[in-house]
Amino acid sequence: MLRLIERLLPRPVHRIALRVAYRLRHRWRSVVKAPLEGVSVFVTDLEGKLLLVRHSYGPEGWLLPGGGARRGEDAIEAARREIAEETGCKLENPRLLASVEETISGAPHTAHLVAARTLDRPKPDGREVIEARFFPTHSLPEPQTPLTRARIAAWRGKLGGSAG
Repeated sequence: MLRLIERLLPRPVHRIALRVAYRLRHRWRSVVKAPLEGVSVFVTDLEGKLLLVRHSYGPEGWLLPGGGARRGEDAIEAARREIAEETGCKLENPRLLASVEETISGAPHTAHLVAARTLDRPKPDGREVIEARFFPTHSLPEPQTPLTRARIAAWRGKLGGSAG
């Protein structure tokens, strides 16, 4: 039902609704402290370039694609769904790299870091994601959020830095 409502709203109205919902969710999580799970996905193309996205809401700058995991959904399923929804890309051989316990909006959060390749060109949905592009790993765009920067550093270092 929610997806139907999203598709019926014009994109500019939907983007405004996402900004409001993002702020409300941040406040709700800081009060309720409900634990959530999500995925950040390191998607590379055949040249080894890394996919980054810019959202229509939330922090300014370039981010790793991903999002919340649904109840009962494993990290690989969540990664496939989020990447398809946000960019239209299909993941090839996704694998779980690590799970990180952190605090977001004052509440516990488990971030599953997933790596995969895609043969597809990203097509942003124009609602949640307004831009999606591959970048050479030696020349990533700015600004990046501190969380994105930390995850990319971990991916390059101890996590291996490849999505093969």
